[in-house]
Amino acid sequence: MRGADRLGEREATNVRQGHTRFEIEAEVIALIRGTGGLPARVRYLVDLPNDSRGRPPRITRRSEYLVMATRVPNRPDELRLVTADAQIAYSAPAAEMLRGIVREASGADAPPRITGIGRAFSVPGNLPGERETQFFLLTADQRPISLTVLRRPGERVRWSVSLGEIVDEGAGPPPPNTLLWYRLACTLPARLPADALSEAGAEERPAIQEDYRVIREGLGPCARSRVPRR
Repeated sequence: MRGADRLGEREATNVRQGHTRFEIEAEVIALIRGTGGLPARVRYLVDLPNDSRGRPPRITRRSEYLVMATRVPNRPDELRLVTADAQIAYSAPAAEMLRGIVREASGADAPPRITGIGRAFSVPGNLPGERETQFFLLTADQRPISLTVLRRPGERVRWSVSLGEIVDEGAGPPPPNTLLWYRLACTLPARLPADALSEAGAEERPAIQEDYRVIREGLGPCARSRVPRR
């Protein structure tokens, strides 16, 4: 970070309440992902939260950040953040997590964006208490994703996610803070929609809803706090 100029109300419009907009001048240390490279020094605008007393934050020189941004057309030294506050204080773990997500998103087999839950059904097993429940998700590019919850007597309830036509019960849940985890944790609704139960019998529905709660609790809460620019 080379410098930060606080913008006044006349210069900064549409700033969220409790935030202050800064114009940042920064030196580029490394490019995690991008094409064509970047100049050694760039500028961008960022909205940062005020402190508990409503005072703008202090930005120190030489502080390091991870920035998610796109180029401004015809302005090679200017960036536009993907959200108004898309800069994160640098740390080695945060950088490694970001690299991992970028690698996943850039791969040909990157998990698709989830748009909803298609249908769900549950089948009892041969033993009392044995059951398998499956949820088929809707995706933006029509690629299949299914979730499976497996219950067996005397065993811990297991659930897994499968990408593709073949259900892989041994796949297990997605590791936290991966792209697939974010796709699921930040998209799946807290409660199973009624439409997903349209093909299930009345006796199946309580079991399906119970198993959906297993998946939601296994994923944990979505930590997303940033809103894309309009």
